[in-house]
Amino acid sequence: MKHPSSREFFAHWDQARGKAIAPDRSDLAPEPVRHLLADVFVLGCDQTNGYPFRIAGTRVCALAGRDLKSFDFGDLFAADGSTEMTDLLGIVANDMLPTVAGVTAIAANGNSVPLELLLLPFSTQAHTPTSLTGLLVPFADAALPLTSYRLTSWRHIHPPRLISPRMIRRLNTLRGLTVYEGLR
Repeated sequence: MKHPSSREFFAHWDQARGKAIAPDRSDLAPEPVRHLLADVFVLGCDQTNGYPFRIAGTRVCALAGRDLKSFDFGDLFAADGSTEMTDLLGIVANDMLPTVAGVTAIAANGNSVPLELLLLPFSTQAHTPTSLTGLLVPFADAALPLTSYRLTSWRHIHPPRLISPRMIRRLNTLRGLTVYEGLR
């Protein structure tokens, strides 16, 4: 993470989660990061509406030039990048992988503006809608509003476990040739 706000918000999220994969929404208290809340957002995960903003900080709304409540996060991105962004949001929400991404957007004066996007999952519980939080911050002042957001790079902060402890125990019991059926 390059932006100090991203590092600070991630540290707050990481402390709130403890040894869990992700914290509950109620565990992430806003008081310690009050000065960052203008750059913070919360997204819902909805099968029909994609990833609508539930909460968007004032600076996040200012970047887009509008109130973002109920607006789909993927719609901020240019048409050719919207699907890629939606796929990345699905990975963060479903696989519980914190992700940091580089984003560029076009300012009102036509200049390209670099931003940093931090996406952090909340733990999922029965009868609770899936959601995630994040932070979107520009690296420099820009003529607002920004348009045509594009994902330029991304990486998962904690790599996924490819082999779980359960899988290791199962592999230790196998002998000889094992055939796994797959999709054609």
